[in-house]
Amino acid sequence: MMSAMTVYAQTVKQFLRRSDQWRGPYDIVFADPPYTDARDTELLFNEVAEDRLFTQDAWLVVEHGEKTNLPDRLGRSKFLRRYVYGDTALSLYAYTGGGLS
Repeated sequence: MMSAMTVYAQTVKQFLRRSDQWRGPYDIVFADPPYTDARDTELLFNEVAEDRLFTQDAWLVVEHGEKTNLPDRLGRSKFLRRYVYGDTALSLYAYTGGGLS
């Protein structure tokens, strides 16, 4: 089985608002917004055509400051777990598809 990875060198906001450049849907999306903008991530995911961005069982990983708490949901992705590494945290979300589970 062949795997591919694509890295987009732009802001999370630019990527999410430019669905014409997506080559997805993707199994894993890693978002690394500036720490000061991490709270804005919730608003961005509410505007996204998620069914084109994520595969049915996709994961979303958001890097943010350790002191920032992200919401239980980002769009249709549900919070699973938070990992803390010093001043950095990674929040893991599971895409729940069309329904809210």
